[in-house]
Amino acid sequence: MPEIAEVARVVHFLRKSLVGKTLAVVKAQDDASVFGKVGTTGAEVQKALVGKKVIDAGSQGKYFWLIMSSPPHPVFHFGMTGWFYIRGEKTIHYRPKNPREVEEWPPKYWKLMLETDEKPKVEAAYADSRRFGRIRLVDCAGEDIRKTTPLKENGPDPVIDKNILTAEWLEKKLRSKHVPIKALLLDQANISGVGNWVGDEVLYNAKLHPEQYSNTFSSDQIKQLHKSLLYVCQTAVDLLGDSSKFPEDWLFNHRWGKGKKDAPTTMPNGAKIIHLTVGGRTSCVVPSVQKKTGAVAGDVKKEENEELETGDEVEVPEAKKETKAKGLASRKRKTVTGESEQEVDHQKDGTVTMSSNSKKIRTDSKVNLETQMKKAAFKEEVTEEGKIEPRQNETKGNSRARTTRNTMTVEEDAKPRPEGRRRSGRKF
Repeated sequence: MPEIAEVARVVHFLRKSLVGKTLAVVKAQDDASVFGKVGTTGAEVQKALVGKKVIDAGSQGKYFWLIMSSPPHPVFHFGMTGWFYIRGEKTIHYRPKNPREVEEWPPKYWKLMLETDEKPKVEAAYADSRRFGRIRLVDCAGEDIRKTTPLKENGPDPVIDKNILTAEWLEKKLRSKHVPIKALLLDQANISGVGNWVGDEVLYNAKLHPEQYSNTFSSDQIKQLHKSLLYVCQTAVDLLGDSSKFPEDWLFNHRWGKGKKDAPTTMPNGAKIIHLTVGGRTSCVVPSVQKKTGAVAGDVKKEENEELETGDEVEVPEAKKETKAKGLASRKRKTVTGESEQEVDHQKDGTVTMSSNSKKIRTDSKVNLETQMKKAAFKEEVTEEGKIEPRQNETKGNSRARTTRNTMTVEEDAKPRPEGRRRSGRKF
């Protein structure tokens, strides 16, 4: 997924190629995901942009936008695979598989195409193969775009909001949460623009383990985290996300070996690289550098299990107690499904145990035993000795009369039916 650095790269090329020019041609696909899921359509976007002049371009974290000569303005998000292409420009820094290959235009999976009326004309296109990206319209003054949804719900940008994202602000944010630090960084409501690789780079630079809870770090560790966050984001943005220019000691240059044959699994100094899942995302970690200095989720569970085994008391929060109680109650409500080898045992403590095919259910003696047995097998009954036997005078021909779905008596069931008609009265 494009992150803060990749978005900065696109905004750089939009300012270079489109700002100051008028959009003579606008074409938009009618995509129900890219446009529809944010309350607009391709036709509405096309109508809103054609004939207007591009005044400026801006970004906040993973969002970016064009400021038009009049509202509404388009706001973009790349999702997983979105990108903005400008014909003749290397907006994407990855090496092409075939350097001699002629540029394809319009790009495959395009959703929005722009063309200026100036000479030479500029052609740009937004494309997204997996369609997780979004293009929306915001009806406000250009300077107020960041005050509208969804931007106002996102946290400060580490590059353009340094006056907000201070070390003190970050410490207060971490102390107010009890989640793995990697998950906190990935949450755009906390900090804008940090994605998977940026988060890993920041934590590696700060020497913090991604699984450690956010409220377990010391003030010195948080200050280092703040320093690393600003350094990594600013450096990546200044280099326009061109990984070939990233510092050699960055984790980014050595993190891509997971699952690949003969790929490096260590840093240049020999430090081992491992991969963990944190916050639902694969995290790249160097354990010899990123050591745990506080509790992590796995350690807490392990300690609780060890204390239970030794008989020590474990303090369980009220919320967890309620959850466990609900879980036990739901297990008690399970019913017997077997139809053979069923027994009923009357225990000395006044409880009754029903077993069927090695499955047992314990129930209070006050519960009607007949009701329990009907759930287990409506064709059987309990004798005085506690055994289960087939009901008397019940034959194969009239067994349907005993079901809850049919209230007909045995006598009615045995009556001959008119030829060519079902029991329901409908003709064949």
